[in-house]
Amino acid sequence: MGYEKASTEDVDSVVPEEYGGMWFLRDALGAERLGVTVLELEPGAKGKEHDHTHDGQEEVYFVVKGEVDVDLTDRDETVTLRKDDAVRLDAEETRQIHNRGDEKAKLVLAGA
Repeated sequence: MGYEKASTEDVDSVVPEEYGGMWFLRDALGAERLGVTVLELEPGAKGKEHDHTHDGQEEVYFVVKGEVDVDLTDRDETVTLRKDDAVRLDAEETRQIHNRGDEKAKLVLAGA
């Protein structure tokens, strides 16, 4: 087949509902080289601090709803993303997403 369709309803969230939700769609889509994740963060919630030095994966974060801060730990810098904003991150960049706003944020994360 030339395509696969998937939804967040097809996979379990790996984040407790009280913090939002995080759905990895790579396997459900049958993707071999591209990771696609949907992330929802409740106000005050944050993602895991991490980098991808071990696998060389760069990531793109695209905000669908709300606003988030992406803390770049090694640089002691914060990039604020609002609806329709995107950022690309090198594999070596240590990052952590925070929802410091008053509404739920929703992002699409892609990595390859």
